Amino acid sequence: MDHTDEYENGIARAVALIQESRYTVALTGAGISTPSGVPDFRSPGSGLWERVDPMQVASIYAFRRTPETFYGWFRPLLMTILTAEPSPGHRALAELESEGWLKAVITQNIDDLHQRAGSHEVLELHGHLREVVCISCYRVVPSQELIDTFVSTGQVARCSACGGLLKPNAVLFGEQLPIQVVNRALVHVRQADLMLIAGSSLEVVPASQLPLLVREHLGRLIVVNLMPTYVDEIADVVIHADVAEILPRIARACVGG
Repeated sequence: MDHTDEYENGIARAVALIQESRYTVALTGAGISTPSGVPDFRSPGSGLWERVDPMQVASIYAFRRTPETFYGWFRPLLMTILTAEPSPGHRALAELESEGWLKAVITQNIDDLHQRAGSHEVLELHGHLREVVCISCYRVVPSQELIDTFVSTGQVARCSACGGLLKPNAVLFGEQLPIQVVNRALVHVRQADLMLIAGSSLEVVPASQLPLLVREHLGRLIVVNLMPTYVDEIADVVIHADVAEILPRIARACVGG
């Protein structure tokens, strides 16, 4: 079936909503980074959780028990992230922000691709890889040199202050989200009259609940995602397509309009 007209109508409606909005925020998930080569978690046949149990490799409990299992799983993913380039979707959101159409990007991703694309107000709900934290004394240090060593040798770094094991400053299963980042994101969400959801399955709490907060104060929702989400039935625009194709078209129309 040819979806061209369906996509055209959805894009036109999304552009109109963005141009009418006084405060638009974006919520992004793994789907915005898959065009950059970073795998998502749940796609059939390719998702990271298709091959492993996340609680066995990516939970704080597993990390404390067998950190070598985590790092063995994480090393190839880290190498992929480090060599990835921002997708057209990342660049489109950066353009929308630079032109004043977008106030903030709230993301579930830890790959730094939004910032590398040029976005400035990025709220990383699940942390990032720019730092590592000691799980014993909680000392936080920049990660670049340690990551370079780990990628090249596979050697896991330990804290220079106490000898404890260092963990990427990203949120594992069983850990709390960074409260200051969450609070900043909520400030944006409570002001937003429009949320653009891009590349998120909306299956992970609490990020999945943010669209409902926008709806609570009669805000509108745009969903651009390959697969259906639970908010599709209450969203104003739903486009089931590749964000790398749709977001640049939305950005071009907004900037050109």
